[in-house]
Amino acid sequence: MTNGFIASGGFVVLFALMALRVPIGIAMGIVGVGGFAMVVHPVPAMNLLSQSPISSITDFNLTLIPFFILMGVLATNSGMSAELFRAGRAWLGGFKGGLGLASVGACGGFAAICGSSVATAATMTKIAYPEMKKAGYPDAAATGIIAAGGTLGILIPPSVVLAIYGFITETDIGMLFIAGVVPGILAVLMYMLTVRVWYGRHLPPADKFSLSEGLAALRGVWAVGLLFIAVILSIYFGVVTATEAAAVGALLTAVIGMLRGRLTWSTLLDSLVEALRTSVAIYTVLIGATLFGYFLAVTQVPQEITTFLTELGAGRYGTLALILLLFFVMGCFLDAMAMIILMVPIVFPVITALGFDPVWFGIIVVMTVELGLITPPVGMNVYVINSIAHRVSLVTIFRGVLPFVTIDVLRLILLIAFPALVLALPGSME
Repeated sequence: MTNGFIASGGFVVLFALMALRVPIGIAMGIVGVGGFAMVVHPVPAMNLLSQSPISSITDFNLTLIPFFILMGVLATNSGMSAELFRAGRAWLGGFKGGLGLASVGACGGFAAICGSSVATAATMTKIAYPEMKKAGYPDAAATGIIAAGGTLGILIPPSVVLAIYGFITETDIGMLFIAGVVPGILAVLMYMLTVRVWYGRHLPPADKFSLSEGLAALRGVWAVGLLFIAVILSIYFGVVTATEAAAVGALLTAVIGMLRGRLTWSTLLDSLVEALRTSVAIYTVLIGATLFGYFLAVTQVPQEITTFLTELGAGRYGTLALILLLFFVMGCFLDAMAMIILMVPIVFPVITALGFDPVWFGIIVVMTVELGLITPPVGMNVYVINSIAHRVSLVTIFRGVLPFVTIDVLRLILLIAFPALVLALPGSME
C-alpha cells in the first residue's frame, strides 16, 4: 500500500472513531500509533507510545496550560465574574440594551483572566441571563449575546487555544498573547455595537446612571485589573515568560481570593481538582495529537498538501480563503481544541510557504474557530448555555447569535485586510 492510501485510511478511521464518540485524543493516538506501525514498523511505533506522552507532559512551555486553567477556575470561584457584570451594569445599564452591553463587557473582562470560551459562556449564563430575563430581554437576544461574548475567551489573552497553537507551530506564545489584545478589544467593541444597533432599539435601559454607584462598582474589579497587568503587561515588557506569567497569575488569583474571604481552603481544593481534570483532558488530546503528527510526518501528508495548494493557482489570499473555509466547515462538527490540534499541523506548512506571518495566522485561525463555537450543528457555547438555561431551545439560541456571526465575518475580513492590527503590538516587543 502507498503512504497516501494509508494516510487516507487513517483519516477515515479517525473520523469513524470520533463518530462512535471515542474521545479525540484517544482516537488520534490509536490512528497515529497504528498508522506509524504500518508505514515504518511496530517496534518504533511502540517506542513512540512509551516516549511521546512523557515528552508532552514534561514540556516546560506547556506547563502554562494548567496554571491558566487554575487561574480561571479560581477567578470564577472568587466571584470576579459577578463583579465584572455589576461594574458593566453600573456604567452601561443606562443605555438601551445596557444589560447586553454589560454582558459583553463582562465576558471580555473575564476572558482576560480565564482563557476558555466554554467557561466564559457558562459563567455569564449563570450571572447575566437571569438579569436580562428579569429586564424583559427576549430569550434569543439574551442567550445570543452571551454565546457570542463567550467566544472572547479563546481570543483575549491568556488563551489556552492560542497556547496550544503556539506549541504545535513552535511560535512564541507570549507574542501570540500580545497579538490577541487589539483584535480582542476590537471584538468587544464590535459586539457592543451589534447589541446597540441590532437589539438596543427594542430593549429598555435597565438602570439610571449614577456616578457614585459606577465608581463603587469599579472598586470591585481592581483584582481583575491587577491580574491583567501581572500577566499581560509583564509578558509585553519582557519581565517574565508566558509560562512564568501563568504561574504568577494563578498564585495571585488564589492569594487575592483568600485575602478577600472569597476562597476557603475547601474551595481552593475543589478548584485545584477541577483545574486538574480539565488539564488532564487537554494533555490527553495533546498526546494523541503528537502521536498522530508522527503518522502524518512519515506519510508526508503535510508536504503533499502544501505542494497541491501552492500549485493550485488560487494565489496567496485565495489559498488562505480555502483554508479558512475548511476550518469553518470543520467547526460545524468539531470543537475548537480538536480543530486546532487536527488541522494546524496539516495547513501550517502551506501558510509558511505562502509567506504569511505565523503570529498573524494564529489570531486569524482562532477567530475562524470562534465561529464554530456559535454555529450549528455543534456550537459548543450554544450547547453549554442550553444545558444551563434549560427552557431555551437550541434553535432560539442559534437565531440569537446570527447577528454576531455576521459581525465576526466582517471582523475577520478587516484583520486580513489590515494585518498591522494584529502585528503592531507584538512587533513593538522586538
